[in-house]
Amino acid sequence: MPEGHTLHRLARDHDDLFAGTTVLVTSPQQKFDGADLVNGRVLERSHAYGKHLFHDYDTGQSVHVHLGLFGRFFRHDTPPPTPRDTCRMRVANGGAAIDLVGATACELVTPDEVAAIIDRLGPDPLRPDADPDKAWAALQRRRVGIGRALMDQAVLAGVGNVFRAEILYVHGLHPEVPAAEVPRATWESMWDTLVEWLRYGARYNRIVTTDPDDIGRPRSRMTRDQRVHVYKREHCRACGTEIRRWDLAGRWA
Repeated sequence: MPEGHTLHRLARDHDDLFAGTTVLVTSPQQKFDGADLVNGRVLERSHAYGKHLFHDYDTGQSVHVHLGLFGRFFRHDTPPPTPRDTCRMRVANGGAAIDLVGATACELVTPDEVAAIIDRLGPDPLRPDADPDKAWAALQRRRVGIGRALMDQAVLAGVGNVFRAEILYVHGLHPEVPAAEVPRATWESMWDTLVEWLRYGARYNRIVTTDPDDIGRPRSRMTRDQRVHVYKREHCRACGTEIRRWDLAGRWA
């Protein structure tokens, strides 16, 4: 499942392509009922919160997208090719087109519904209004391990399995340490690290959690294996110990 930085990068890209322009919106798959209501309207802006993407239209309504496990956007120059049968939504103007396929959610929502979606989420480290104290308070109420709590979008919006594995490793926390027992100073350090990683991910569209000085090359030249400490690795980069992987609430820890 795409993590929060991917949605923020998509929002920026969609803003560059469509913001302030009249767009054609269609649903080749015919499973997005709201397409006709925003077709031929101005897409005012795109923005993201956690793993949720919003296209705001001059009608006062927004298209809400949650990619889920299999959702993906494809970009085309114009004229775009014939859309595939699985295309849930196509957005196009005179310069570009994007196709959405496989998403968990693609729906037209009101401002109140946008607010309700955001209200049930924890703070998003990529947003300037994010409050780490809100996430800290939520952690104190959890009776599960920190590994499960970090994946709870009501605690922290945008963090997925890669960032979870990496942040726990870097800060020396076992996934099953009770969330409420994580020291405040440790959490504040974790938050700062996540902000740095997510910002880099949104800017360059890749996850890099390792230190270029340790790897011996700049982030832009790292191989996929060099970009992470432990995720999908067989052995610890620092000590060579075999990395144990197990199922934690349906996701690998």
